[in-house]
Amino acid sequence: MRISLILIATLTPATVLAEAFQRPIPQPQTAQAEISYFVASVLLLMALIGVQWLVSRR
Repeated sequence: MRISLILIATLTPATVLAEAFQRPIPQPQTAQAEISYFVASVLLLMALIGVQWLVSRR
């Protein structure tokens, strides 16, 4: 029984059941993404300025 299942599994072509690969299409950058990136950049700059200010006081 086990050998027959293995034989059937190896002889059955799996490519018949498989779909063709669809390449993902990249989406354009939205205005929401640009605003989020800008806010993150400003916050990072403020954090760097804050660290510089704290380090220079020592």
